[in-house]
Amino acid sequence: MQQMFLSGKIRDIRLTALRPDYEGSIALDEDYMEKAGILPYEEVHVLNLNAGTRIITYAIKGRRGSGCVELNGAAARHGMVGDEVMVLTYALLEPHEIAAHKPRIVCINPK
Repeated sequence: MQQMFLSGKIRDIRLTALRPDYEGSIALDEDYMEKAGILPYEEVHVLNLNAGTRIITYAIKGRRGSGCVELNGAAARHGMVGDEVMVLTYALLEPHEIAAHKPRIVCINPK
């Protein structure tokens, strides 16, 4: 039996843009994605600490080094520029993988 565990987490980031006319997703600085092990088009959970919402979408690459965190499409309705968010991914693990598992947690702008 597999169990779901946190795989990657980007924390201490703020929304930099909202693009409701885009198809959907969250665009993240490519550096952030690499550090957290998030792949393009991977499902992500976006937690908005200001609004208290949690949405599920997919990640796309933003320009490397730009610091971008952009909600697109319908997701753009779930935040405001400047809101603090976290982006999470999960992995299904087999019982023998659990003990060695360590999620990749990235703090971008620690308080």
